[in-house]
Amino acid sequence: MYFTEEHESFRQSFKEFLQKEVTPYIDEWEKAGTIDRFIWKKFGEMGYFGINSPEEYGGMNLDLFYTVIFLEELQKINSGGFAAAMWAHVFLAMTHINKEGDDRIKTEYLAPSIDGEKIGCLCISEPFAGSDVSGIRTTAVKKGDAYIINGSKTFITNGVYSDYLVVAAKTNPDLGAKGISIFVMDRKTDGISATKLNKLGWKASDTGEIAFDNVVIPAENLMGEEGKGFPYIMQHFALERLVMAVNAHARAEFALEYAIQYMSERQAFGKSIDKFQALRHSVAEMASEIEVCKEFNYSVAKRLNDGEYVVKEASMAKLTATKMADEVIYNSLQLLGGYGYIEDYPLARLLRDSRLGPIGGGTSEILKEVIAKMVIDKKQYKPAT
Repeated sequence: MYFTEEHESFRQSFKEFLQKEVTPYIDEWEKAGTIDRFIWKKFGEMGYFGINSPEEYGGMNLDLFYTVIFLEELQKINSGGFAAAMWAHVFLAMTHINKEGDDRIKTEYLAPSIDGEKIGCLCISEPFAGSDVSGIRTTAVKKGDAYIINGSKTFITNGVYSDYLVVAAKTNPDLGAKGISIFVMDRKTDGISATKLNKLGWKASDTGEIAFDNVVIPAENLMGEEGKGFPYIMQHFALERLVMAVNAHARAEFALEYAIQYMSERQAFGKSIDKFQALRHSVAEMASEIEVCKEFNYSVAKRLNDGEYVVKEASMAKLTATKMADEVIYNSLQLLGGYGYIEDYPLARLLRDSRLGPIGGGTSEILKEVIAKMVIDKKQYKPAT
């Protein structure tokens, strides 16, 4: 219903690419806390960073189900950090460059991002403003033909080693959400500093806290219209939340598949443990929950691909899928018994990595309130114009 033969061919080739080019290095990158630059270039050479970008900048402009496949297969190499570094580059930083950047900005940042020559990060969350985007304190003061940026950002994926930053800042603090604008800036610009954060999971990715101390950037690095930053961010949240929902059902599926394989080989009381009714029924429940979330996520992807504004549905997808993934991975680890707690098996890392699902891209608590406003208060969110 959703995937053609071309989609499945792409899935197979991408899966083989990951197994050959990425999997051998995962444990090394998890320990190092950083990903070697060569793999970004290989992703770029294969066209994986450009699957949903315009052809005129080197992309392929493919439908959203290629993105779904890209996300699903990244979850099955068991490194939430590596996957996050890739999709945050493509679907967070590059999305803003593509949608709000002018031709100069796209030529300077989007094209090399597609090639894997430049890595991007999206800087919205701050020490005192995470899910509350309107509460950001970073400022951008216009002075002649430049903006001066001051403030800080935190929990930024690719925040330490990226080449450019897409930054939300207040150009008019008195206007609250209506005073936010979006900028792009080079990492090497004077006044930018970054510190790597030590995380529970997502070890391979560099999550950073970034400080801006009188950073001067050209006025032409403003993306879109001044003061339109908040609706731009909200508009792209639907894609980010769908991304995290797809990630969730994919990692849950990977965890359960691993547990089922383990159960078929593990012997207890003279038979494999997949013959015990209590365990079989646990698997049946988990498989059902995964399938329900997956089907809903696919339907939301279809509607988003068709141009619908699916902020409610994407929020629901992330809320339910990330909760489901945590529960399924927790229970899958239990099926491995003591081995589930051993780092040599994949479930320990999966459990840690999955825990970010209900936090990143809008916490579950915030999503519940967003959904409640739409369901109870009949609030309508509209695209930026």
